[in-house]
Amino acid sequence: MIHLPHRSVRALTAVLVAAGLALGGCGGGALGTGGPVAGPVAPVAAPAARGPFVAAANPLAVEAGMAVLREGGSAVDAAIAIQAVLGLVEPQSSGLGGGAFMMAYDAASGQITSYDGRETAPAAATPELFYENGRPLGVGDAVLSGRSTGAPGAVAMLAMAHRAHGRLPWHALFGDAERLARDGFIVSPRLAGFIAATRGQARTRWADAYFTKADGTRYVAGDVLRNPAYAETVAELAAGGAEGFYNGRIAREIAATVAQEPRPGALTAEDIAAYQPIERGALCRPYRVYVVCVPPPPSSGVAVLQLLAMAEQTPHIHAGPDSAGAWTAFAQLQRLMYADRDRYVGDPGFVRVPVQGLLDPDYVAARAALAPGLTGAAEPGTPPGGVFSGPDATHEPAGTSHLVVVDAQGNAVSMTTTVESVFGSGRMAAGFFLNNQLTDFSFTPTRPDGAAAANAVAAGKRPRSSMSPVIVLDRQGRLLGAFGSPGGPSILAYNAKALIAVLDWGLPVQAAFDLPNLVARGDGFGADTDRFPEALRAGLAERGVTLSPNASENSGLHGAIWRQGATGWSWDGGADDRREGVARTQ
Repeated sequence: MIHLPHRSVRALTAVLVAAGLALGGCGGGALGTGGPVAGPVAPVAAPAARGPFVAAANPLAVEAGMAVLREGGSAVDAAIAIQAVLGLVEPQSSGLGGGAFMMAYDAASGQITSYDGRETAPAAATPELFYENGRPLGVGDAVLSGRSTGAPGAVAMLAMAHRAHGRLPWHALFGDAERLARDGFIVSPRLAGFIAATRGQARTRWADAYFTKADGTRYVAGDVLRNPAYAETVAELAAGGAEGFYNGRIAREIAATVAQEPRPGALTAEDIAAYQPIERGALCRPYRVYVVCVPPPPSSGVAVLQLLAMAEQTPHIHAGPDSAGAWTAFAQLQRLMYADRDRYVGDPGFVRVPVQGLLDPDYVAARAALAPGLTGAAEPGTPPGGVFSGPDATHEPAGTSHLVVVDAQGNAVSMTTTVESVFGSGRMAAGFFLNNQLTDFSFTPTRPDGAAAANAVAAGKRPRSSMSPVIVLDRQGRLLGAFGSPGGPSILAYNAKALIAVLDWGLPVQAAFDLPNLVARGDGFGADTDRFPEALRAGLAERGVTLSPNASENSGLHGAIWRQGATGWSWDGGADDRREGVARTQ
């Protein structure tokens, strides 16, 4: 495993070879929907990957990003504009009141950097944050409480990335979001579906006030929804920068909303003002002839790398998407990966995460060898350097989005962004929904003997996250692609499926995204059951893999790979058809 705090990715090949980690060529195998394509690894003489390319979960957000790129903006500039619009038109998934992880590739320097915008618990938080009368709260009660909201991190993270990678002035990046909020935008079918919910966050007093028309009915698809409070907020953000967001009216409104019933939270304006994003290195690991880079903990990117490393020890996976054996092997490796992730990954500022040990070649091989014999949930292993923490009782609801941008200079962003649950906590301040990110902590902080869970609540701590945005490089350390997905804990399965389908099975990106999802965490198999052909389902059942409908948030994969086609080199991109996103190159 290579941990690169500021190393040029162009030096990766030499480092990997010296470490004995460079890998051989690509294998073939049966290919599913879309058919085989040429492998994306570029020879030395190939042109460097260039944009524009944008993929995100709503066409209005994609157009905002493209408009910034047309003005000469950088990938980070475009990501800021996209996030500002997503927070308005897709508020069920992300926004200014949430957090994010970003992977940024700088084409000029060859540097790859991760930015941690994960929310933090307030100074008054204790391990029993979600306890009441000596028992953990139910998930629903916890989400709707003021206790669930952490200091938001997305805005501060974007400002940090902009200082390093921005080309246009900050104030020029919020025009589309302000205009759409002031003049109104068309409610999309997916947003309308969440607005129509009869309980939960869609039915708080804040959501009712926002989503109810003057005639007393709820907004439906095709209606024009205006949000003057959001227009005021983004105008203030544009003029005053992140400093104004964290130290002024907006922060005070967030704190005041959190302090309201039911179950007021302890987040204060001082907690918000004290928030700091973190620039971290990249975790990079070879997969076949590629190099896959993800953020380090508290992101769970290390788990994706562990699964890919185990996949290389598992020949059945390489048989391709038409093979029941390949899908069975994929499921069994997930069980092992999730067991380790759930046991060990947390905020590295508070717990020792054995990143090196989880990716140790001998440990990976030993874990992969267990896969064929698994008959139920896997037990966590003991990687080198691992401290066996207490049991984890973490709930990861659904309210996340992913975006990918490549600019004309070849700089790239892969960013996963969230308010945690659908509409976050259901509370609104300054025109946007607040996160319920603190419910990503373990509700049970200790086991009976007193051992602490790695993901237990603590003041100032960042909850573990499944978000794991991906950058893909070739063996010369050059940009080849970027991927990511929402999906709560299933993000790890979704990202791994996309990477294996594109990099191993050779599918076009859209065909890879369109494949069925299969999630194996614990002793069950959640799946897009209607997308699996009957013959494949029968083959899986013969191997003990009985599919049930996927109970977690569905995928929203977005991404692209740089490939040589009949007309030359271009981006092969895709947007998950399970959502409303698009992928564009112009």
